[in-house]
Amino acid sequence: MTANVLAALRAVAALGALLFFAPAGAVDTVLLEGGMTESDEDAERYGGAVRWNLGGAWWRTGDWSVASYLELSVTYWDGEQGRTGEDDLVDFGLTPVLRWQRDPSKVGLAPFLELGLGVHGHTEDGIGNKDFDIPFAFGSHIGAGARFGAGGRYELVYRFQHLSNAGLGDDNPGINFHVLQLGYHF
Repeated sequence: MTANVLAALRAVAALGALLFFAPAGAVDTVLLEGGMTESDEDAERYGGAVRWNLGGAWWRTGDWSVASYLELSVTYWDGEQGRTGEDDLVDFGLTPVLRWQRDPSKVGLAPFLELGLGVHGHTEDGIGNKDFDIPFAFGSHIGAGARFGAGGRYELVYRFQHLSNAGLGDDNPGINFHVLQLGYHF
Protein backbone atom coordinates (compact mmCIF):
# COMPACT_ATOMS: atom_id res chain seq x y z
CA MET A 1 0.00 0.00 0.00
CA THR A 2 1.20 3.51 -0.70
CA ALA A 3 1.71 6.04 2.06
CA ASN A 4 -1.35 7.99 0.88
CA VAL A 5 -3.63 4.95 1.06
CA LEU A 6 -2.46 4.41 4.63
CA ALA A 7 -3.05 8.11 5.32
CA ALA A 8 -6.57 7.79 3.90
CA LEU A 9 -7.29 4.80 6.12
CA ARG A 10 -6.02 6.71 9.16
CA ALA A 11 -8.19 9.68 8.19
CA VAL A 12 -11.30 7.50 7.90
CA ALA A 13 -10.49 5.99 11.30
CA ALA A 14 -10.10 9.51 12.72
CA LEU A 15 -13.51 10.50 11.29
CA GLY A 16 -15.02 7.36 12.84
CA ALA A 17 -13.44 8.16 16.21
CA LEU A 18 -14.67 11.75 15.96
CA LEU A 19 -18.19 10.50 15.33
CA PHE A 20 -17.98 7.89 18.11
CA PHE A 21 -16.56 10.24 20.77
CA ALA A 22 -18.46 13.40 19.79
CA PRO A 23 -20.87 14.72 22.42
CA ALA A 24 -24.42 13.44 21.95
CA GLY A 25 -26.22 15.49 19.34
CA ALA A 26 -23.04 17.25 18.15
CA VAL A 27 -22.81 15.51 14.77
CA ASP A 28 -25.95 16.01 12.70
CA THR A 29 -25.16 14.11 9.48
CA VAL A 30 -22.77 11.45 8.16
CA LEU A 31 -22.06 11.29 4.40
CA LEU A 32 -20.31 9.06 1.88
CA GLU A 33 -19.15 10.59 -1.39
CA GLY A 34 -17.63 9.82 -4.76
CA GLY A 35 -16.62 12.07 -7.60
CA MET A 36 -14.55 12.64 -10.70
CA THR A 37 -12.68 15.51 -12.26
CA GLU A 38 -14.27 17.66 -14.91
CA SER A 39 -11.14 18.42 -16.93
CA ASP A 40 -8.54 16.45 -18.86
CA GLU A 41 -6.96 15.52 -15.51
CA ASP A 42 -8.24 12.00 -14.90
CA ALA A 43 -8.85 11.54 -11.17
CA GLU A 44 -11.58 10.10 -8.99
CA ARG A 45 -12.23 10.82 -5.35
CA TYR A 46 -13.83 8.79 -2.58
CA GLY A 47 -14.46 9.65 1.02
CA GLY A 48 -16.79 10.82 3.68
CA ALA A 49 -17.84 13.74 5.80
CA VAL A 50 -19.55 14.65 9.04
CA ARG A 51 -21.67 17.76 9.55
CA TRP A 52 -22.71 19.97 12.40
CA ASN A 53 -25.87 22.03 12.06
CA LEU A 54 -25.00 25.62 12.98
CA GLY A 55 -28.51 26.19 14.28
CA GLY A 56 -31.82 27.60 13.32
CA ALA A 57 -33.45 28.53 10.07
CA TRP A 58 -33.32 32.03 8.61
CA TRP A 59 -35.54 33.83 6.15
CA ARG A 60 -38.40 31.42 6.56
CA THR A 61 -40.97 31.65 3.72
CA GLY A 62 -43.72 29.06 4.05
CA ASP A 63 -42.01 25.63 4.05
CA TRP A 64 -38.69 27.09 2.78
CA SER A 65 -35.78 28.55 4.77
CA VAL A 66 -32.01 29.06 4.77
CA ALA A 67 -30.00 26.80 7.07
CA SER A 68 -26.26 26.61 7.74
CA TYR A 69 -23.88 23.83 8.69
CA LEU A 70 -20.19 23.08 9.02
CA GLU A 71 -18.79 20.08 7.12
CA LEU A 72 -15.56 18.23 7.92
CA SER A 73 -14.50 15.95 5.05
CA VAL A 74 -11.75 13.48 4.19
CA THR A 75 -11.37 12.24 0.61
CA TYR A 76 -8.88 10.07 -1.21
CA TRP A 77 -8.03 11.18 -4.77
CA ASP A 78 -6.85 8.50 -7.20
CA GLY A 79 -5.37 9.71 -10.50
CA GLU A 80 -2.63 9.18 -13.04
CA GLN A 81 1.02 9.79 -12.16
CA GLY A 82 1.67 12.45 -14.83
CA ARG A 83 4.48 14.98 -14.63
CA THR A 84 4.05 15.70 -10.89
CA GLY A 85 5.03 12.13 -10.03
CA GLU A 86 2.01 11.83 -7.71
CA ASP A 87 -0.94 9.62 -8.58
CA ASP A 88 -2.91 10.00 -5.34
CA LEU A 89 -3.42 12.25 -2.36
CA VAL A 90 -5.67 12.70 0.66
CA ASP A 91 -7.71 15.90 1.01
CA PHE A 92 -8.95 17.26 4.35
CA GLY A 93 -11.67 19.93 4.12
CA LEU A 94 -13.54 22.24 6.48
CA THR A 95 -16.46 24.03 4.80
CA PRO A 96 -19.27 26.24 6.11
CA VAL A 97 -22.36 25.82 3.90
CA LEU A 98 -25.57 27.78 3.36
CA ARG A 99 -28.58 25.80 2.17
CA TRP A 100 -31.95 27.04 0.82
CA GLN A 101 -34.24 24.12 1.66
CA ARG A 102 -37.78 22.96 1.98
CA ASP A 103 -38.70 21.68 5.43
CA PRO A 104 -38.15 17.89 5.23
CA SER A 105 -40.52 17.19 8.12
CA LYS A 106 -43.50 18.56 6.15
CA VAL A 107 -43.05 16.86 2.75
CA GLY A 108 -41.91 13.46 1.49
CA LEU A 109 -39.26 14.85 -0.86
CA ALA A 110 -37.58 18.09 0.23
CA PRO A 111 -35.40 19.71 -2.48
CA PHE A 112 -32.57 22.15 -1.70
CA LEU A 113 -29.83 24.29 -3.21
CA GLU A 114 -26.55 24.98 -1.41
CA LEU A 115 -23.39 27.05 -1.59
CA GLY A 116 -20.16 26.44 0.33
CA LEU A 117 -16.70 28.01 0.67
CA GLY A 118 -14.01 26.39 2.80
CA VAL A 119 -10.36 25.43 3.26
CA HIS A 120 -8.55 22.24 2.25
CA GLY A 121 -5.22 20.66 3.10
CA HIS A 122 -3.61 17.95 0.95
CA THR A 123 -1.01 15.30 1.67
CA GLU A 124 0.69 16.19 -1.66
CA ASP A 125 1.03 19.43 -3.62
CA GLY A 126 -0.15 17.94 -6.91
CA ILE A 127 -1.73 15.01 -8.70
CA GLY A 128 -1.20 13.82 -12.26
CA ASN A 129 -0.32 16.87 -14.38
CA LYS A 130 -1.79 19.35 -11.87
CA ASP A 131 0.94 20.98 -9.79
CA PHE A 132 -0.86 23.03 -7.11
CA ASP A 133 2.51 24.35 -5.84
CA ILE A 134 1.35 24.21 -2.21
CA PRO A 135 -0.67 21.54 -0.34
CA PHE A 136 -3.44 24.04 0.55
CA ALA A 137 -6.53 25.14 -1.37
CA PHE A 138 -9.76 27.02 -1.03
CA GLY A 139 -12.79 25.01 -2.09
CA SER A 140 -16.07 26.40 -3.33
CA HIS A 141 -19.10 24.46 -4.44
CA ILE A 142 -22.67 24.79 -5.61
CA GLY A 143 -25.01 21.91 -5.09
CA ALA A 144 -28.54 20.65 -5.48
CA GLY A 145 -30.27 17.72 -3.95
CA ALA A 146 -33.15 16.41 -1.91
CA ARG A 147 -33.85 14.98 1.51
CA PHE A 148 -36.18 12.01 1.62
CA GLY A 149 -37.44 9.21 3.86
CA ALA A 150 -39.16 9.54 7.23
CA GLY A 151 -38.55 13.09 8.46
CA GLY A 152 -35.98 13.69 5.71
CA ARG A 153 -33.50 11.32 7.33
CA TYR A 154 -31.64 10.64 4.04
CA GLU A 155 -30.25 13.00 1.42
CA LEU A 156 -28.73 12.80 -2.04
CA VAL A 157 -26.61 15.74 -3.24
CA TYR A 158 -24.88 16.65 -6.51
CA ARG A 159 -22.06 19.20 -6.19
CA PHE A 160 -19.84 21.00 -8.63
CA GLN A 161 -16.70 21.84 -6.68
CA HIS A 162 -13.69 24.00 -7.59
CA LEU A 163 -10.46 23.93 -5.59
CA SER A 164 -7.53 26.32 -6.07
CA ASN A 165 -4.89 28.06 -3.98
CA ALA A 166 -6.20 31.52 -4.99
CA GLY A 167 -2.76 32.63 -6.13
CA LEU A 168 -0.99 31.90 -2.84
CA GLY A 169 1.49 29.64 -4.66
CA ASP A 170 3.50 30.32 -7.80
CA ASP A 171 1.19 28.01 -9.76
CA ASN A 172 -2.60 27.98 -9.47
CA PRO A 173 -4.09 25.50 -11.96
CA GLY A 174 -7.14 24.63 -9.85
CA ILE A 175 -9.18 21.47 -10.24
CA ASN A 176 -12.93 20.86 -10.67
CA PHE A 177 -14.95 17.88 -9.47
CA HIS A 178 -18.45 16.49 -10.05
CA VAL A 179 -19.40 14.93 -6.70
CA LEU A 180 -22.31 12.80 -5.44
CA GLN A 181 -22.98 12.49 -1.70
CA LEU A 182 -25.35 10.19 0.14
CA GLY A 183 -26.12 11.29 3.68
CA TYR A 184 -27.88 10.11 6.81
CA HIS A 185 -29.30 12.64 9.32
CA PHE A 186 -29.50 11.70 13.02
